[in-house]
Amino acid sequence: MQKKVIFKGAVLPYLLLAPQLLITGIFFFWPAGQAIYQSFLREDAFGLSVEFVGFENFLDVVRDQTWLDSAGRTLLFSGSVAVLALGSALFLAVQADKHIRGADVYKTLLIWPYAVAPAIAAVLWLFMFHPNIGLFGRMLNGLGIPWDYRLNGNQAMLMVIMASAWKQVSYNFIFFLAGLQSIPRAVLEAAAIDGAKPARRFWTIIFPLLSPTAFFLLVVNLVYAFFDTFGVIHSLTHGGPGKATETLIYRVYTDGVINLNLGSSSAQSVILMLLVVALTVIQFRYVERKVHY
Repeated sequence: MQKKVIFKGAVLPYLLLAPQLLITGIFFFWPAGQAIYQSFLREDAFGLSVEFVGFENFLDVVRDQTWLDSAGRTLLFSGSVAVLALGSALFLAVQADKHIRGADVYKTLLIWPYAVAPAIAAVLWLFMFHPNIGLFGRMLNGLGIPWDYRLNGNQAMLMVIMASAWKQVSYNFIFFLAGLQSIPRAVLEAAAIDGAKPARRFWTIIFPLLSPTAFFLLVVNLVYAFFDTFGVIHSLTHGGPGKATETLIYRVYTDGVINLNLGSSSAQSVILMLLVVALTVIQFRYVERKVHY
């Protein structure tokens, strides 16, 4: 029986919560509030004149065809990253969960990439697939396959998808492996005795029991693809060539930092936040129905 913790004074609980509340307020609520406030303003690049324009910034954004194109690329990019990262991590977790020699070494090596920053991950892929200095890039050109992601938009998108997914595989792998190890072995052994093949055991027993983990990771991976892949895109392609890899988060950076259009950039960031919230709500409303707890 656990003993309930009772604080003698009312001040101590608030003191314990204060550091986390302070960090959340400074690094989340304050920037979010600033973005919402600036999204209703229009100011020049030097900040000398400010005008309240209401929802004009939002209307200008949704009417801009280039922004709509970026939104379409973002959906394609995010979906591809999530599917590739989740599929690869699940396959590796299933293999690492088997009783094989050196399994602990494999698990450790597979977890390491999670400690790599997105920009560093992009540089690693650049050294592999750069058409002039990359090992695989020079190999593809040597085989007669024209490879230059700096000029080909489809190749550039493929590059940022692979680099972003590779960065996230380790995170997914940890959760999938923990979920696999929590499945009772007796259930799998009983299915094997009944004649169920490995593939049938996976789809009828293992995967349904992993569905809560998979659903959680689906939400996390989509949010990661929408927001945390800026470093990969910036280091690899700078949104090019010809805006072929300019996602919504990179468009926010371009308009706000480079073009100094703070009103439009803030409006885009608010719309992006609302899109992610809506996407998450849809997932919990419809996808979660297929999750077996």
